[in-house]
Amino acid sequence: MISAQPSASVPTKYWHQLKDGRIQCDLCPRYCALHEGQRGFCFVRVRQQGQIVLTTYGRSSGFCVDPIEKKPLNHFLPGTSVLSFGTAGCNLSCKFCQNWDMSKSREMDTLADEASPETISRAAVDLGCRSVAYTYNDPVIFHEYAIDVAQACRQHGIKSVAVTAGYVCDEPREEFYRHMDAANVDLKGFTERFYKQVCGGSLQPVLDTLVYIKHHTKVWLEITTLVIPGENDSEAELERLTQWVVEHLGPDVPIHFSGFHPDYKLLNVPSTPASTLTKARRIAMKNGIRYAYTGNVQDEEGGSTYCHHCREHLIGRDWYELNEWNVTADGCCRFCLKPCAGVFESQPGRWGARRRPVLLKQAH
Repeated sequence: MISAQPSASVPTKYWHQLKDGRIQCDLCPRYCALHEGQRGFCFVRVRQQGQIVLTTYGRSSGFCVDPIEKKPLNHFLPGTSVLSFGTAGCNLSCKFCQNWDMSKSREMDTLADEASPETISRAAVDLGCRSVAYTYNDPVIFHEYAIDVAQACRQHGIKSVAVTAGYVCDEPREEFYRHMDAANVDLKGFTERFYKQVCGGSLQPVLDTLVYIKHHTKVWLEITTLVIPGENDSEAELERLTQWVVEHLGPDVPIHFSGFHPDYKLLNVPSTPASTLTKARRIAMKNGIRYAYTGNVQDEEGGSTYCHHCREHLIGRDWYELNEWNVTADGCCRFCLKPCAGVFESQPGRWGARRRPVLLKQAH
């Protein structure tokens, strides 16, 4: 664990010297090459005194207790509460970003809350949270801070959840997921054009991350695709995306199709019709995905979990409220006793749909 006080800049290790005197950051596939004093694309990793440092260690854009289903994770400790936080900056430039005030922040003063890893882990215990989520902006760019928080949480029996775009290089990815228990990865679309023109990135590193998590870790994995009218909502693209998931990840990885609303730089694009999300869910299930969901819409059927074998109602959801529970203590369908993929406890949590902003200094 890095020894650092909140708000300190801390050294990082994923970089190397170039022949022209610049230093290349090797954390993510942007490979920013920096002169002394320059910031990377993410804005929070800076070259100082001949090395790359993280400038947001111990500083957060805020803390909030959420339902785990909001991450969204429907098969990881359903009904429980999660302590969520993020920092500033991002290593992608999504035109539709719905947390742009945090992820695109260039003002470090917006990071109002300071907290050491131990403070966060103890706050999660005191607040009754089963897990901590690294979210709002991408934990890839606060890699060192997220890992230290995860290590502190593990000592208190608190799980760690990464909400991420999966845009990260091989070596730091391996280190990062050694400390995570669950992840929701944004598969933002399924064309290189979309990633390049709308997100400012590339598709293949994200696919590599998905395959790595599923086949080389014990991290519980779910996927989210924000469906944007006219951008990534064609039946052909949804067919290819869901077929790839089944072929490369298997049928048990849940996928969430979430509704877009105009935001940031896509204010001229209409909100996603509920019928489009229903179509995406239908395509996914036709192609063999066992657990497909709709999100950001009122859709009790699309938000609930059904047994892949007998099709009985396993977990009923109305928005983030659980209203039915037919999962046995060992994670099986109560009706046919076939296993349901996920991480379950004998009883669901009872947090409900509440969203509770917290100041950690008031949490004890």
